[in-house]
Amino acid sequence: MSIYLDIFTSVLTECHGLISLGKLTKSAECLRVLAHPHRLRIVEMLLSDRYTVGELANACGIPSHMASEHLRLMKHCGFLEAKKEGRKAYYSIVEPHLGSIMDCIRARFA
Repeated sequence: MSIYLDIFTSVLTECHGLISLGKLTKSAECLRVLAHPHRLRIVEMLLSDRYTVGELANACGIPSHMASEHLRLMKHCGFLEAKKEGRKAYYSIVEPHLGSIMDCIRARFA
């Protein structure tokens, strides 16, 4: 019976142009990652330049290990990348839609 429900849901989704539940689930997971003030601050900073963990930690007023964890989570969602230069890693945005998300946040809450 479950196979028929899956087929029905798939057809219904396609007919109405809706996003699949699988994609919505992944979207919700990544939005949960962004739903933290320090992570939003990090995104805001990275939209203008690239930074090291230490620079981001100082700007957020948090220890480096906490900034590293925030960066790891956002990197796992595909929002960021890190490039090594010597002994330092510089983080930058790779998800182009983060700018639009921050624009929405500014428009609503700033």
